[in-house]
Amino acid sequence: MSLDISQYPVLAQANTPHELKQLPQALLPQLADELRQFLLESVGISSGHFASGLGTVELTVALHYVYNTPFDRLVWDVGHQAYPHKILTGRRDRMHTIRQKDGVHPFPWREESEYDTFSVGHSGTSISAALAMAVAAEKEQAGRKVVSVIGDGAMTGGMVFEAMNHAGDLHNDMLVVLNDNEMSISENVGALNNHLAQLMSGRFYTTIRENSKKVLKGMPVIKEMAKRTEEHLKGMVVPGTMFEELGFNYIGPIDGHDVDALVETLRNMRSLGGPQILHIMTKKGRGYEPAEKDPIGWHAVPKFDPSQFKKPATKPSDPSFSEVFGKWLCDIAAKDEKVLGITPAMREGSGMVEFSQKFPEQYFDAAIAEQHAVTLGAGFACEGYKPVVAIYSTFLQRGYDQLIHDVALQRLPVLFAIDRGGIVGADGATHQGAFDLSYMRCIPNMIIMAPSDENECRQMLYTGYCYQDGPTAVRYPRGSATGATQVEKMTALPIGKGLIKRQGAQSGTKVAMLNFGTTLAATLEAAEHFDATVADMRFVKPLDVELVKELAQNHDVLITVEENAIMGGAGSGVLELLQQLKLPMPVLQIGLPDEFIKHGAPDEITEELGLDAKGIQKQVEAFLA
Repeated sequence: MSLDISQYPVLAQANTPHELKQLPQALLPQLADELRQFLLESVGISSGHFASGLGTVELTVALHYVYNTPFDRLVWDVGHQAYPHKILTGRRDRMHTIRQKDGVHPFPWREESEYDTFSVGHSGTSISAALAMAVAAEKEQAGRKVVSVIGDGAMTGGMVFEAMNHAGDLHNDMLVVLNDNEMSISENVGALNNHLAQLMSGRFYTTIRENSKKVLKGMPVIKEMAKRTEEHLKGMVVPGTMFEELGFNYIGPIDGHDVDALVETLRNMRSLGGPQILHIMTKKGRGYEPAEKDPIGWHAVPKFDPSQFKKPATKPSDPSFSEVFGKWLCDIAAKDEKVLGITPAMREGSGMVEFSQKFPEQYFDAAIAEQHAVTLGAGFACEGYKPVVAIYSTFLQRGYDQLIHDVALQRLPVLFAIDRGGIVGADGATHQGAFDLSYMRCIPNMIIMAPSDENECRQMLYTGYCYQDGPTAVRYPRGSATGATQVEKMTALPIGKGLIKRQGAQSGTKVAMLNFGTTLAATLEAAEHFDATVADMRFVKPLDVELVKELAQNHDVLITVEENAIMGGAGSGVLELLQQLKLPMPVLQIGLPDEFIKHGAPDEITEELGLDAKGIQKQVEAFLA
């Protein structure tokens, strides 16, 4: 259900940036108000990322008003904050479909719109991409401008500083907008700072500054003294010295919710040469009181009624795997003060809120810096501590070198609690946990476990905690667990041993199904149609050699089932083992295809990919035929 655009008279006139530019500047504040209300209503219909977009309404309006997009390049970091951008770039009438199957993509996506110059989903990429576009623009000599928008949280990532260091060295024309929403706008970010930013970005100030540098070029002592004086004076009013040292001209901070001040400052900065950084202060959740008070809780929301000022009540359900992990971590930390929990800025998502409150001395948030989080764990392990790195499957990809070089190579006992393994749903291709079994399985010294239910998850985490001969990984999916009873007593599992869950037929075409992870219930249901044997393998590495050998010798066909890429996954491990054992036989691998999995509800995607019980049954029937 799309919204009635007639309720938004100014927004109705700005379906594209070209239409937006036809509006008088005096109407921009009203446009921002209508855009914010439209965002509120549309996310209420569709669900989706929420608080971040509310904070970037005025910035988005100003950027598209001043810059000639899509000719000028606008690069968003991550993209949670890009909903207003989508509304103003021709997708307004489809916003109610965002994050839904075949609907608007949850993040900026090149295939969806020419205004989305770079497809994103992980943080810290915008400045690198924008720098390349700035270099290309200079080569083309077409007068193209390049802007990247990055949040203060993403500024903690090492890739950001690598890009800024390079940009400062190359000195191409580009603008980085630092959207700082960690603190409320205080008095010193009012009219005086807006006025100062406009002065500093104006032609008179910059001309004097650049000419002074030329004059002082031949007088090193005086030049150095002038530079220090400038830094001292600027340091009293703006916190930009660090960016200046990286080669950027720093301007700000200014009120990111004053659309007129933004327009004037961006107009001035558009004509400046070299790398520029504009620091704006915004409020996450701006204009919607519950989101302003709790921006983390309102970061992403289900469908809701904005007029109620509260999220809809959720029905009681089984605990999520994240909650199972969080409870286990609290239980084990209460017994062992050497247990340390590490997360790269995913405290809430990874189920670590209670742990961080109960055991603050044992909790470490490494910020959005996955590489650092992994090696931090390695360092703790060197000193005899027991680090547990809680990380999403899709984010561990970013710490892959550290996983190999700093952890596995040194055989350090770091436990990886890998959340969001498999299909995650609405966040789409950038967030699906499709590759972790494949990319971990090839690393020497790794122990990889895939629980089929929450009790197995708990016992596997304890197994990883007890194992001290190298790194271990427990990989589990997003969302509610299976309803299995969690046994409070923790028992370390024998490494590399699976279980027979169903004994199949002893005559006819004998089928054995080897399951890895939470696809067990669907596998068992499908097995009924073939009277198949089902094994819960539990360990992806090392595989249970004796069990695989027994199943191969006593069955005619093997079926492997996993919610991971087929290529290089657990099923590939079974094939490799059969080759080593010289036991050639028909094997069907069921898993994720060789493509990036699009967004949509997990159940819809699972059904489409044939990973539900009916889909598994159909694939086996076709294989046997």
